[in-house]
Amino acid sequence: MPPKTRTPKPEPRVSLAHRLRTSDYFTLGFGTMVGAGWLVVMDDWLRRGGPLGAILGFALGGALLLPIGYVYGRMVMAMPDAASEIAYTGAVFAPGVSFATGWMMVLAYLPVCPWEAVAVGKIAAYLFPKLNSLELYRVAGRPVYLPQLILGLALTAAITALNYRGIRLTATFHNWMTYGLLAMALVFVSCGFARGSAANFKPLFSHSGWLSVLLVLQIVPYYMTGFESVPKCAEEASPEFRARGFFRAILLAVVVGVLFYTAVIAAVALVHPWPALANARFATAVAFERAFQTQWLVNLVLAAALVSLIKIFNGNFIAATRLLFALARRGFVERRFGHVHTTNLTPSVAVVCTGVATAAAALSWMFAEWIIKGHPSVLGALSGAVAGLVAVTPAAGYSGPMGAIVLGLVVGVVCLFFCTVVKNAIGYDDALDVFGVHCVGGIVGALGTGILVNPALGGTGIMDYTAGKIADYDFTAQMISQAWGVGTTLVWSGIGSAILYKVVDVIVGLRANIETEREGLDITEHTERAYNM
Repeated sequence: MPPKTRTPKPEPRVSLAHRLRTSDYFTLGFGTMVGAGWLVVMDDWLRRGGPLGAILGFALGGALLLPIGYVYGRMVMAMPDAASEIAYTGAVFAPGVSFATGWMMVLAYLPVCPWEAVAVGKIAAYLFPKLNSLELYRVAGRPVYLPQLILGLALTAAITALNYRGIRLTATFHNWMTYGLLAMALVFVSCGFARGSAANFKPLFSHSGWLSVLLVLQIVPYYMTGFESVPKCAEEASPEFRARGFFRAILLAVVVGVLFYTAVIAAVALVHPWPALANARFATAVAFERAFQTQWLVNLVLAAALVSLIKIFNGNFIAATRLLFALARRGFVERRFGHVHTTNLTPSVAVVCTGVATAAAALSWMFAEWIIKGHPSVLGALSGAVAGLVAVTPAAGYSGPMGAIVLGLVVGVVCLFFCTVVKNAIGYDDALDVFGVHCVGGIVGALGTGILVNPALGGTGIMDYTAGKIADYDFTAQMISQAWGVGTTLVWSGIGSAILYKVVDVIVGLRANIETEREGLDITEHTERAYNM
């Protein structure tokens, strides 16, 4: 007789906590949508469209997003799955499409987290000047301080702890931040409407009418995305929740987002002649300071921006961890990445490993840069955080929290070496350090997974589904498997990149001229600039 084999049983569908109400979904959608752009880049909005052009641009952009919100609302009512876009595409297309869609969405949320962690320190320093102490270095003549970096890391730890403890606690925190922002905005916007003058609105447009509206309209989707985070928590609705609440929460988030942006733009233009703000940093705060000559109102505006940054960090963290959890449950990443905490009912492995690897990589990059260059940098901390996210992705379903910390510390130093020493030695062009951070970080993470999976190091081990137990760990065999995976990926992506490289070179060329590079592609090609902080 042939030997009997055991067919692995399908894993039961893990269940997250059912604790969310309609109001929670609204604050998640709105809170993940509205950040601090209304403070930081108000000058850019006014230069693009003038006050009326900016208001009409956001109103029209919001109206154009309503059908998209409607579709999301209908989809989540029909398929209340944390996978959201992964599930929607999976119902129609091949698994490869769902896999690509899932990672596109994950990478849309994850990088926001380290960015907001660093931005919080910059805004907080205006409210608490003592944060501007212990100068580490200067960029373009502007100092960067150690307390601001520590604040960002502390915020990362706090957000991670909140998400680990449970969705109800996380949602309550998110509600307080969102309603706090709306309350503070209501105060300073009301002051603006009460004391403002319609004469300050002139001229209504910065260019011709339609051109002004279109220049603002093209950036609206960036500032209005976030409502699509609601479906990521669809499985966490309370038992009394009705499916139509998803639809209402999404549409309400879009409408309130439009009202928020247009009201702030109108208030700023009413309290101070807007042409004088067109080149002012933090134009919203500057307008109220010049108009009212009082510090408390300025501090209120800055406090609102600080609260907004914290909530958008939390909202993106929630969405990212739920997507990673959903990818694991569908087998697109290691299934242990979808582990649910038995008490808190949260995707605890995804939450903890994402948070600690981000913080550890940021720290290791920062201190390694301090040793090598004599000073750390905020860009280095951000790059280290991204490197940690890259490295922990393959390992999060296998390593324990301590393994994730070690991996983050290692990958920060390795990626720094490739982004400085190797890059300068070879002389290749890589302005965003895609190779040094993403490629090298991915290789370190993939190879490190082969080590950290060892149960003796706190890893989960490898499941032998035939025997129905954790297999004995074999370092040599596991590392060979990891190396094969890395090598295959490098060959596949290398050949594909070479083909695309040649196609782009033939069609449009690969390099801009020297003058364009010196002035900056954001200005010469896109006629815009990034955050001026």
